[in-house]
Amino acid sequence: MPATPLLVIEGLCKSFFGVQVLFDVGLTLRPGEVLALVGENGSGKSTTMNILGGVHRPDRGRMTIDGTDYAPRGPRDAEARGIAFIHQELNLFRNLTIEENLFIGGFPRLARWLPLIDRRRVREHAAALLAAIDLDLAPNTPVSRLSQGERQLVEIAKALGGDARIVIFDEPTTSLTDRETQRLFAQIERLRDKGIGVIYISHILGDVMRLCDRVTVLRDGHVVGDAARADLTVDRLITLMVGRTIDQIYPPRAPAIRPGPPALEVRGLSQRGMVESLDFTVAQGEVVGVAGLMGAGRSEMARILFGLDPFERGTILVDGRPLERVTPLTAMDRGMAFLTEDRRAEGLLMEASIADNIALPSLPRFAAGVARLLERTRLGDAVERTGRDVQVNATDFAATLAKNLSGGNQQKVVIGKWLLRAPRLFILDEPTRGIDVGAKYEVYKIINQLAAAGTGVLMISSEIEELIGMCDRILVMAHGEIRAEIERAAFDREAILRAAMWDSVRHGAAA
Repeated sequence: MPATPLLVIEGLCKSFFGVQVLFDVGLTLRPGEVLALVGENGSGKSTTMNILGGVHRPDRGRMTIDGTDYAPRGPRDAEARGIAFIHQELNLFRNLTIEENLFIGGFPRLARWLPLIDRRRVREHAAALLAAIDLDLAPNTPVSRLSQGERQLVEIAKALGGDARIVIFDEPTTSLTDRETQRLFAQIERLRDKGIGVIYISHILGDVMRLCDRVTVLRDGHVVGDAARADLTVDRLITLMVGRTIDQIYPPRAPAIRPGPPALEVRGLSQRGMVESLDFTVAQGEVVGVAGLMGAGRSEMARILFGLDPFERGTILVDGRPLERVTPLTAMDRGMAFLTEDRRAEGLLMEASIADNIALPSLPRFAAGVARLLERTRLGDAVERTGRDVQVNATDFAATLAKNLSGGNQQKVVIGKWLLRAPRLFILDEPTRGIDVGAKYEVYKIINQLAAAGTGVLMISSEIEELIGMCDRILVMAHGEIRAEIERAAFDREAILRAAMWDSVRHGAAA
């Protein structure tokens, strides 16, 4: 590798409202290198990258690009020096076309003195950028029609169009299918081959170990590790990130050897184009996992069970009694809880406090008298107790807004609001998506506590290892159907994948 680093960060310090969040943070990025930046939520990763991207200015410290000082006064300065930031929440306008998004920062004109867009040049340049990333789409395709993976690639094309020399990826695979993830990794390899430096932020440590050349670890605003990938293991990374040894990623739990009576029974559940003839049970005190590829119908099934989406035929029984009219309200009245896969859009009121979010589903239970007035003291005590039970990291639940929490703490708030209702059946859709390894462990402990208390748990996850580590049984879905049911003693990653991909393998062979 060249002797001169592409980027050097030295001694970065930053405080917000008198609280120091970065302590002498430093890192080095060389041309053509993929550097992983890992750490728990709140470790300082985002603050460091926001300083690099010109969003924040450091209190102290120095940055250089190609050996020359770099002190951005805003994001435009960062763009001018060739820094592109591809956020987890992509910065694309869904109502515009691909080509319009690619040139949103400045369209080529027909002439310098004529304020008219040169559409031909826009189309040609956009087509060239799309060809460079192997994205076979027309430049005038609306972004709203693209999959999440295709939008990620458009962001990469946008970075290439701006002559980016440093590309920062923030949790890029959170919402991608396996195939889209492979495609993204191939594009990162191409960036590396072009000599572009890549900073890769991810909680998925397996991806880090597979993709990156070097890893820098942050904990509590300090750099606690910096080493070549070959010198690290996943266990070592976890220890550096959390500051302690986690002997088991999944906390111990006695499996439900003798599960109780059914908490949930599903018979012949069907909805055209979504699910077909689903039959399964979830017993009290049992954790049943649901595996499957993107589009297998897992989330659609969960939404139907909770009454968010309709179904054409079938029966849903809770505690042995049919749900006659399935709506979220009737589901809640029967003791069901549902954690959606999109906590920010569907699980939380982001502008509301922690306390208000936890209290919201339980307000009727804390209303008394003919006037149904809230018993605020009793409610406040219950909310405080629930927030502490799920270990939300905040000192004042009434003053702290949900939007100001880390992803892991937001997820704990969503779980806490349902725990306050003491559910008998809890449906969890991707409960650990986008949260760090320490927060995952805490969520796993909560799931174990639910099962130990006799709650039936239906857990949907795209991480097969997570299902194997947490569940008593695993249902494998494909094309809206349950293709396999596997008991804990027979858990096998390859068998689960084979069942999930059977139609894809069969159709591929037929082709």
